[in-house]
Amino acid sequence: MELKVNGHSAYCYTGGKAYDAALPTVVFIHGVLNDHSVWALQSRYMANHGWNVLAVDLPGHCRSSGEAPSSVEEAAGFIAALLDAAGVQRAALVGHSWGSLIALEAAARLHARISHLVLVGTAHPMKVSPALLETSLNEPLKALALVNLFSRSTLAPRQSALGTWGHGAGMALGRRVLASNPQVNVFHRGFMACDRYANGEAAIGSIACPVLFVLGAQDQMTQPQAAQGLIAAARNAGKAVQVTRLAVGHHQMSEAPDETLFAIRDFLKE
Repeated sequence: MELKVNGHSAYCYTGGKAYDAALPTVVFIHGVLNDHSVWALQSRYMANHGWNVLAVDLPGHCRSSGEAPSSVEEAAGFIAALLDAAGVQRAALVGHSWGSLIALEAAARLHARISHLVLVGTAHPMKVSPALLETSLNEPLKALALVNLFSRSTLAPRQSALGTWGHGAGMALGRRVLASNPQVNVFHRGFMACDRYANGEAAIGSIACPVLFVLGAQDQMTQPQAAQGLIAAARNAGKAVQVTRLAVGHHQMSEAPDETLFAIRDFLKE
């Protein structure tokens, strides 16, 4: 599905189903150097079980045109414009890593328009080491190899939801996303956006919906303890909070596809 958002084409994978205004909508938001395909299993399942699905390619990534976002705030504005373009009055937001920060900021801005918020592999602050920032800028393929190493609990996990080797599939996807935008290094730009975002605790205090945290116990990119500040801030603000911990690394959607899906599915039922 292609939509015109802010004057540019935005691609959303719908799980193979046409949009139906009578159904609830869930928006899936990817992380740095990813695209909609990281949500393939979750998108297909939700689309076939009573939901409209918009699994988006962020601007400047793969099938979406426009300027790649340089901040979480800019990307959150895109999500708001996407809902307007699709004619969606209310939606659930699900984001992974950088996408979790985008979903959080969008939920804080959109208030009652967001029914549920799911933060997968999240952290705040989501600081990126100076060495990795520099490598992502000047040696992006070397940085990609490092990120894929640290994003998974093992180099030889069980097959992903698509029957592929997770590490190899991650490398191929990263190369494809990087090559999709020859004008901008979306790897470095995305990392910089994560590193600079400072509004997380204020944002989670402003949301008007329940929130689910899906954390990987072996996550070396966004370690589980780095989400505790957000969890505490949400609870202190009186929000309805659920936390699911999975025995995997940073790519929960591929290392624990069923468990990640079921956590999201069950939360969205409420």
